[in-house]
Amino acid sequence: MSYIMDKVKNSVPYIKFRIFLYGVLPRMIFPGDRPLRKNFQRIFGRPLNLDAPVTLNEKMIWLMLYDRQDFHTTCADKYAVREYFAENFGEEGLIPLLYRTTDWRDIKYENIPDCPCVIKSNSGSGWYQIVRDKNKIDFAQLRNNCKKWMHTNYYYLSNQWQYKNIKPCIMIEKLLLTRDGKLPNDYKLNFFNGKLEFVYCSIDREGENTRNIYDATWNPLHFSWVNAAKKNADVRGEDIPPPPTFQRMVEVGSEIARHFKYVRVDFYDVDGALYYGEITLHHGGGLDVFVPETYDTLLGNKLNIL
Repeated sequence: MSYIMDKVKNSVPYIKFRIFLYGVLPRMIFPGDRPLRKNFQRIFGRPLNLDAPVTLNEKMIWLMLYDRQDFHTTCADKYAVREYFAENFGEEGLIPLLYRTTDWRDIKYENIPDCPCVIKSNSGSGWYQIVRDKNKIDFAQLRNNCKKWMHTNYYYLSNQWQYKNIKPCIMIEKLLLTRDGKLPNDYKLNFFNGKLEFVYCSIDREGENTRNIYDATWNPLHFSWVNAAKKNADVRGEDIPPPPTFQRMVEVGSEIARHFKYVRVDFYDVDGALYYGEITLHHGGGLDVFVPETYDTLLGNKLNIL
């Protein structure tokens, strides 16, 4: 009986039903911004103010709901954005793409490269699996994940419109590694009205996994901006110098930021070589928590959304 239930739960019709039940249906019953208001109240303990937003998170949610352009879909699509990066800033910064498919059934041993890689969806957030040795992959689990990614519209989970019209695919990219075999730091440049405001650094992601924040001239800023479940964690690590390619990151990010009121542009520096990461329109979906919370208002005052 358990075998039959497992087959049912992993079937495409069941997955689609579950998405409808937990994703689409609530938005049919509670249209517009009501789900966001409910989540905001739960996390921050106060009503969401969209009539006159003040904090950065409130303004982030306002942009989610009222600032929508087709170009935003291109930026959120992790496959389509590669062409945008290549045409505007050069192909040398692209992470090598080793395989791509629109059928989750293609994720099998012979299609996985022999080198370390990342298998990920182009149409969601946090949907990926790092593979250092394909001989250690649980393919049943991996294909099940890929199937869910292909049949889940992230818009209905996050209310972020830019994901709604992405045509899903599965990508396999080369895993970026430094000379010592570690994942490179992830530099997330946050731009307000075209100006670099601060850099959110994700450091030693497979080790201590710390987060440091710096201003545009690399002075430390002592706040965190994380998921509510992690707000009491000590996430800051020892200070680090700016990466060798930092100026180029700022140049590329500033050019992209011309199109947005707020945008986060991610980069990697691998032993002095620059690679493009992602373009994120709404950090944390407007629901990440500041510690200390005064920074939510302080930074919100710096962002003009009109």
